[in-house]
Amino acid sequence: MIGRGSRIFKNADTFDVIDLGNNFHRFGPWGADLDWQKMFRAPDYYLNAILSDEEIESTFRYELPADVKKEFAKSKDTYFDMKKVYIDTIRQGESSKRVLEKSIEHHAIMCIENSEDVFDALILAKKLGEEIDDRINRYAKCISKSTHNFVTWLKDDYRKKLNAFLRTNFDEIYEEIFGHPPIEE
Repeated sequence: MIGRGSRIFKNADTFDVIDLGNNFHRFGPWGADLDWQKMFRAPDYYLNAILSDEEIESTFRYELPADVKKEFAKSKDTYFDMKKVYIDTIRQGESSKRVLEKSIEHHAIMCIENSEDVFDALILAKKLGEEIDDRINRYAKCISKSTHNFVTWLKDDYRKKLNAFLRTNFDEIYEEIFGHPPIEE
């Protein structure tokens, strides 16, 4: 279809490509120079270098859905690069568990920034379910291939620890962020 779109035709000088198969990430941009001679000399090398969908998608950045993102409008920093934080944490000689603690702290700050009290923060924490799952899946890849049961346990444990962290630290973090304690009714 790109061949048809790229044909010169009367007044048409642009065309759109909708890539539903990750082909841009797998093969490169349309019109990129390819070394066809190298491909023909070593087709197995070329074929083995093609990334799978899972490998490609693991590099994608998770974005909060629009309706959830609205709930966190006061947060400037909603992105947490699990792989980068993991590498930095390990290089500093800390335990890999510390990565999850940093992630929980980040989620807690997001919830507190957009809440008036601990109950609002706990409600917001529930809305982070898909992002929590994404972070845990990325963490599991960092530590190694993990069993399904272990990843499921990590997701449940993360949610429990996030809620406990919010209950314990809400007032202190709220005051750090806003410069005054939460207003009690």
